[in-house]
Amino acid sequence: MSNNFLGEIQLFAFGFNPANWAPCNGQLLPISQNTALFSLLGTNFGGDGKTTFGLPNFQGSAACGVGSGPGLTERVIGETFGSETVTLNPLEIPTHTHPFNAYNQTDTSKRQSAPATGSALTLPAEITPYIGGTSPTGSFAMQMVQPAGGSLPHENRQPFLAMNFCIALSGQFPQRP
Repeated sequence: MSNNFLGEIQLFAFGFNPANWAPCNGQLLPISQNTALFSLLGTNFGGDGKTTFGLPNFQGSAACGVGSGPGLTERVIGETFGSETVTLNPLEIPTHTHPFNAYNQTDTSKRQSAPATGSALTLPAEITPYIGGTSPTGSFAMQMVQPAGGSLPHENRQPFLAMNFCIALSGQFPQRP
């Protein structure tokens, strides 16, 4: 491996930490045994700053650069934000103003019988049970189409690939420009 900087974070495609590297899992380290690394990281990632300091934690997170850009929120080093799951409230779900219509299929060859117990209605594979371009012969009550979700959260993470983020516990001390 090439010479690395102290505190450098790298991705590894194997499931262990190389020698002199630690996992970026938010663990606390003693300052007394890692003074040079503490001088770089400080308490940006946790710890009390007297006896311990924290390493970055990439578990369930994605890396994000510091700073800001046009239309973007300012981000500072060590800041965590976002959520793995989100629960939508009724104001965030578009309302349904359309009716839930029923059509009478006049062609008896396209009618289907009631489903068997434990079965659900599905579109038949070989026939078209609905008549296009016609007016409905009836509508279900508007309560048939209600906000759904049951106050349960949905997945909110971007696509991801599990990798091993590690931070160098030794190496060349980076010089400031």
